Amino acid sequence: MRPLSSGRDREPRLTVVGIPGNRRTTLFQDAVRAAGLPPAREVSWLDVLRGRAGFAAGETVRIDSPGEDPEVDRLLRGAEDSTRVEGTGRWYERFTAAARELGERARGAGAELLDDPEELAVLFDKRLCHGVLDAAGVAVPESPTSGADAPAVHGWDDVRALMAGAGLRRAFVKIAHGSSASGVLAVQIAGPGRVRATTSVERDAAGRLYNSLRVRTYTGERAVAAIVDTLAPDGLHIERWLAKGTVDGRSADLRVVVVAGRATHAVVRTSRSPMTNLHLGGARGDLDAVRAETEASGGSWSAALALCEQAADCFPGTHCVGVDLMPSSDWRRFSVCEVNAFGDLLPRLTGLPGSGAEGLDTYAAQLAALPRRAVRAPEEGVACRAPR
Repeated sequence: MRPLSSGRDREPRLTVVGIPGNRRTTLFQDAVRAAGLPPAREVSWLDVLRGRAGFAAGETVRIDSPGEDPEVDRLLRGAEDSTRVEGTGRWYERFTAAARELGERARGAGAELLDDPEELAVLFDKRLCHGVLDAAGVAVPESPTSGADAPAVHGWDDVRALMAGAGLRRAFVKIAHGSSASGVLAVQIAGPGRVRATTSVERDAAGRLYNSLRVRTYTGERAVAAIVDTLAPDGLHIERWLAKGTVDGRSADLRVVVVAGRATHAVVRTSRSPMTNLHLGGARGDLDAVRAETEASGGSWSAALALCEQAADCFPGTHCVGVDLMPSSDWRRFSVCEVNAFGDLLPRLTGLPGSGAEGLDTYAAQLAALPRRAVRAPEEGVACRAPR
């Protein structure tokens, strides 16, 4: 585990590409101010998408999420209603194209990027990301749709066949370019016609799909197939539904933030549903209790953090990632289900003991790691390039 820098060789000229005034940009600017640095120059995603963004030599450019802005979402997805689930395939094409153009402009001007656009293209495709992790030997759930050569999934019939071919009776079916559990279904198949899916997707009478804050269960093959068939044009990823460890009778997993190759922050997420996302009724769990349970069960907390760092090392051009870490039901083993490019929004969470980020939130830890951050060339990790 490489230490975070405690000093500054130079004061970076920071620029953040994001949504001005939203919580992510505000928290980052708060950390910049607390570090005694000049405010970061803000470049809006609207300007990026309209071809008006410019950069300068010597700038250090952070690319943040384009989410939580209705106009940006409309330009990326081509839909007026931001609560709709459909449209993520179009969103991905437009987002990755804009990120690549942004990167070319920034590098052409002599600026340094903290987020490699080619790696973002992999991180935002669950199939590609799973394939990269698997090729690097990172423990991941089994998947019949892993990697660039994965078979296309055109609808429920393909999901059924791929699950059967992989011997899966329980699987997570996810839209390939989704986030925050949007379009995720926890599917169980008990026999002919005996199918149920737990999801936050709400389907209206016209068959349109919406994101909901309420997790619900659909029963019967026809109901599940109708949702899957609607999602399929945007691309689907399938992976084994692993039994997770529990905390006070609730399923548990962790979001671990890795900065410049080092695990710095972790939060336990617990839920009574298969989705532990905090906005879907999940609750933060006791991290000390999880560490104690892991060690008492014969597992290794340090090995769990090392697994997250191994996953992050697959994306050497990305300064910070959020790793979703799943404990086995006996707490002896861990696996990685996703790596998130913008997985650092964890307000008021401070660094892990011994991480070098004690007392720092996720944004302050990223700033502290800047002066001497390792410049990890892609060839040192797994090649992370999305097919165009």
